[in-house]
Amino acid sequence: MSIPGCAAWLESPLGRYLIEWELALVDARVADVFGFHAIQIGLPERDYLSHNRIGYKLRCARSGDVKLISETFELPIASQSVDLVVLPHVLEFSDQPHQVLREVERILVPEGQVVITGFNPFSLWGIRRLMASSTGDFPWQGQFLTVKRLKDWLALLSFESQPASFGAYVPPLTVARWIEQWGFMDNAGPRWWPFAGGAYVIQATKRVRGMRLVAPAWRDRLARAKAFAPVAQRDPVHTERTGTND
Repeated sequence: MSIPGCAAWLESPLGRYLIEWELALVDARVADVFGFHAIQIGLPERDYLSHNRIGYKLRCARSGDVKLISETFELPIASQSVDLVVLPHVLEFSDQPHQVLREVERILVPEGQVVITGFNPFSLWGIRRLMASSTGDFPWQGQFLTVKRLKDWLALLSFESQPASFGAYVPPLTVARWIEQWGFMDNAGPRWWPFAGGAYVIQATKRVRGMRLVAPAWRDRLARAKAFAPVAQRDPVHTERTGTND
């Protein structure tokens, strides 16, 4: 992510506070995603795939110490070749967020997973962004996306989204001591204003219309056997004795 001020902000008290929450949540979500290939697109300064057990993992960004240098909206990756994609704060700083998601859909295998982190405009962080100019410091120059809008975009691409997780309820303060003093809001926030966290994490699965899962062969044979089983016939002896035979 080649955004002025990003690296410095990540090392600030507020940046460390946010990323610590995000990594803990993303780590839990990607830990049980399996496959052959996983990719993190953007924010190469932090590793969002460290707890995933997929064998081949790489980070992609427009610049930096990464294995793949590329535009996020035009990835040099084969279609349907990736099992897991993580997008940490990419969409709100992209000029083409729709195209980024289309590329993610293209490279993911059917039933592949995408995990997205973003800043919540309906929060104290969103208010802070409104108070800053469009050319303000990172991250206030970004175009914060609502969860509803992001889910709508994902649905148009045939993704099935899980409920979003919100966090970082502490006001966007710059001093570590102040962040600590307001830490109680991280306990109260999920209970009293659950959708007002400063950031969110969304996980979605790529669904393919018309795809049919193939059952094991033994189940298929059992199903055919049941389908062609003869219908039970009336017992002629029993019928004669009961006098119901015409």
